[in-house]
Amino acid sequence: MLKKIPVEQLRLGMHLQAFCGAWLEHPFWRTKFVLSDPHDITLVLESSIREVWIDVAKGIDVAAGTEPGTVVDSVDEIPPEPAAPQERTSFGEEVKRASRIVAKGKEAVVSMFQEARMGKAIEAEAAAPLVEEISNSVMRNPGALISLARLKTADDYTFMHSVAVCALMIALARQLGLDERQTRDAGMAGLLHDLGKAMIPLEILNKPGKLTDAEFDLVKTHPAEGHKLLLEGKGINDITKDVCLHHHEKIDGSGYPKGLSSETMSLFAKMGAVCDVYDAVTSNRPYKAGWDPAESIKRMAEWKGHFDPVVFQAFVKSLGIYPIGSLVRLESGKLGVVIEQGEHSLLKPKVKVFFSTKSQAYIKPEVIDIARSPEKIAGREEAAKWGIKDVDRYWASDKA
Repeated sequence: MLKKIPVEQLRLGMHLQAFCGAWLEHPFWRTKFVLSDPHDITLVLESSIREVWIDVAKGIDVAAGTEPGTVVDSVDEIPPEPAAPQERTSFGEEVKRASRIVAKGKEAVVSMFQEARMGKAIEAEAAAPLVEEISNSVMRNPGALISLARLKTADDYTFMHSVAVCALMIALARQLGLDERQTRDAGMAGLLHDLGKAMIPLEILNKPGKLTDAEFDLVKTHPAEGHKLLLEGKGINDITKDVCLHHHEKIDGSGYPKGLSSETMSLFAKMGAVCDVYDAVTSNRPYKAGWDPAESIKRMAEWKGHFDPVVFQAFVKSLGIYPIGSLVRLESGKLGVVIEQGEHSLLKPKVKVFFSTKSQAYIKPEVIDIARSPEKIAGREEAAKWGIKDVDRYWASDKA
């Protein structure tokens, strides 16, 4: 039996079934668990959540003499929370909400990895609200969350990478015209694709220098280790298992662990291969600084035999030829960073200019919409060539 109660009636030993509110409004990444820590009750009371559903068959009931609230017999009878509006929003509007999703998403992945290390079964149902929030954010403005998720430190790379690949998979699925169910499945696959790294020692994952052959061989076991964890999990679909096991395969058969080819790789594995590599090469890692997003697209396009051409072309369309955060040079000689994609052309994003190559000096920052300006992008630029450091601060300093 399920009961809806005010949060003031919460007691230790109650089994929380659901929160009456949006996923971002409550302080936990999962909803179904037994209250065993007084601090958890405090967190609920301090949140904007005012009512919750409890399952009295799995935990204690409300105190004797307490007026009962709404009572239902099964989860199916719980009315769904009102859906958040999904109209397309500007980058500036969405990035604030996206930053909260990214932060809470990282906490969720950290918890999942810890549970995997402790031998607890992974539950897809627990991660579904996170995938839903990421999917909704990508629908409102794909560039916001994808760009923020790229900003990660070397120490939290493994966890933030999972959030980033989830978002990239969702954006790519939409570009490929997959239906909503397949898009959500692609997102779940992206979120859990690196779960096997929970079984790799942290000192190897975060090693600042080059891995030894033995260490690299150990890291290469993570797809199979993750697949094993997912087989033992609950509610994990075949797409998620497939991407976890095969996201390091290449269409020419030179990948691992099975040496699959273009003919034997699934569409979702091909998608996972592209999304995984893009976030990896654009992120700061323990052993190297991330590449510029536009430079990464250029280099990946040159890797023959690595990616499926149709999937890769769709991926580029989902991000733009000059993804957010790319340093570009305009024909006038000004340098700027891409801050938002254009509505109608991959070649005409919005750019915040801040440097003049002619005077080799910083200039007052100015946003130029290439679609509505005589300015044109001449090409990509390397920040180091002009002595520019921390390009990301020009688009993300007031956002992230």
